[in-house]
Amino acid sequence: MQVGSRRCILNPVSGTGEHGDYVSRLLRARGFAVDRTEGAGDGIELARDAADAGVSELAVCGGDGTVNEVLRGLAASDHLGDVTLSVVPAGTANLLARMIGVETTEQGVEVADTGDVRTVDVGMAGGEPFLVSCIAGFPAEASVAASSDLKERFGTLAFVITGLGEAVEFDGLNIHLETGDGQVWEGEALCLLVGNARRFVGSGGQADMEDGLFDVAVVEQKFAGSLVAEAISHRVFGRETDGVFHVQADSLSVTGQDGPITFSRDGEVGEYERLDLSIRPRALDLRVGSGYEPRPHPE
Repeated sequence: MQVGSRRCILNPVSGTGEHGDYVSRLLRARGFAVDRTEGAGDGIELARDAADAGVSELAVCGGDGTVNEVLRGLAASDHLGDVTLSVVPAGTANLLARMIGVETTEQGVEVADTGDVRTVDVGMAGGEPFLVSCIAGFPAEASVAASSDLKERFGTLAFVITGLGEAVEFDGLNIHLETGDGQVWEGEALCLLVGNARRFVGSGGQADMEDGLFDVAVVEQKFAGSLVAEAISHRVFGRETDGVFHVQADSLSVTGQDGPITFSRDGEVGEYERLDLSIRPRALDLRVGSGYEPRPHPE
């Protein structure tokens, strides 16, 4: 284990798996020690080790799953507030990187070195952290169904291709949702979308990561036809679209009324009969690119 004030946790098999040596050279030139994951769960332990060693700058090179592992390691060891995190995108979708204005590997290295630092919210779902979103329903089913071969051939389009098929066959979710301020939605939902960095209504794109609120959308099951086919490729629904319940909340609970529900938390999948979600406001220092909007305008 290499010790220093700057460290990168690098997943050498993310995305195409061709970035490892190249990114390592770039980061080492900027004073980062590089630790490579070798299997699932390694990001959690490497993040714990880095924080325990007093690392102040922690870069993550990989996809959203690798970032989430590192986040889980920091949260589990109570070190979320002790490091400045940065993201060097090398996965398939790289949703977090895109939401914070980091488009390329080279830009990610530059941002890790000199990017602006913002203090952002961290979502918690069932005691586990996430930065981008926590979703249930057909998008979560699609993320499970998309094979690694499909992802390699089509990238993010794999989720669109799979999702369209899943939407046709998906039976819906019978849920009871209640926000911390007492707003309630109950019934058959096609999907539940809870965004922290990601907005699912209006113009979509980046949500406000510093307002202490989730952006929540529930799409009713009865609108599964043309609405879904139109919207899935954009992952966005109109703010006034019939059959879409939209609310902002700092906490909510979701109960499956017909049994456990599959949730995808930044790509990490789990089943819950009841899931409690809450925001940790301004809990993480995160380096961002020039395209990051501290206060994105809802449209």
